[in-house]
Amino acid sequence: MATIIDGRALAETMRAEIAEEAAAFEAESGVKPGLATVLVGDDPASHQYVRMKGRAAEKAGFHSRQITLPGDTPEDELLAVVAGLNADDGIHGILVQLPLPKQIDESRVIHAIDPAKDVDAFHPVNVGRLATGDRDVLAPCTPAGIVEMLVRYGYDPAGKHVVVIGRSNIVGKPLALLLLRRGRGGDATVTVAHSRTPDLAGVTRQADIVVAAVGQPELVTRDMIAPGAIVVDVGSNRVDDPSTEKGFRWTGDVRFDEVAEVAEAITPSPGGVGPMTITMLLRNTLEAARRQAGENATALR
Repeated sequence: MATIIDGRALAETMRAEIAEEAAAFEAESGVKPGLATVLVGDDPASHQYVRMKGRAAEKAGFHSRQITLPGDTPEDELLAVVAGLNADDGIHGILVQLPLPKQIDESRVIHAIDPAKDVDAFHPVNVGRLATGDRDVLAPCTPAGIVEMLVRYGYDPAGKHVVVIGRSNIVGKPLALLLLRRGRGGDATVTVAHSRTPDLAGVTRQADIVVAAVGQPELVTRDMIAPGAIVVDVGSNRVDDPSTEKGFRWTGDVRFDEVAEVAEAITPSPGGVGPMTITMLLRNTLEAARRQAGENATALR
């Protein structure tokens, strides 16, 4: 039976580390890391995500500000809010919760965030820096969390063949770029597969590490995994299940029970990658605060 890569346990450990570092940074610099989350509309899932991020930030000793706007907020009004946060020295990280209502161009909003405060790492400047292998750029939270899990559990991607199933701008593409970078968590050989990949099972069976990030419930089955491979399940899918009290259940992109019989290690879903995403958001905010404090100190000399 596969070793369980426990994202919840690792997230708790790392959040304690981040809280300790944040306290030391504030004691030395007088700066409390500040995270602003902006939510437009009343989507229940988005509200839950934003609350979780805010609570995690406060628990880590950060200053946390949540701005909630009506669902019919004009694009210019949201852009004005972002501009205000860009100019606020007490805010070091800005996160605009996606998706946004249809009247707002998500691309314009992402472009409007100061790249130095872009703790989601979606701004084209940060994406470009990641693509060139820049190790100093803030990395997207979910991909960075996956890499951290692999390294800390002793499954260093260096020299391994990693197959990433999924080519989204949020997980698949940036994860491939992180894995290709030189140094810690990188130096892997990466194949990016997707819905148009012929003989997907033949591709995944060649992998030392398989990352499923395609959003299709239980797509990855036992016959797709080579014995002894490492499997990371990024999926979080709601599926109908009349046998449960609520009539549905959450599952990943991997058929956990059967894949766990052949894999060396596997992440559960839920309880695997999810908790690491918020953890890396905190890590990015702390790092952004350090950099901005350093720049401000230099400017005052």
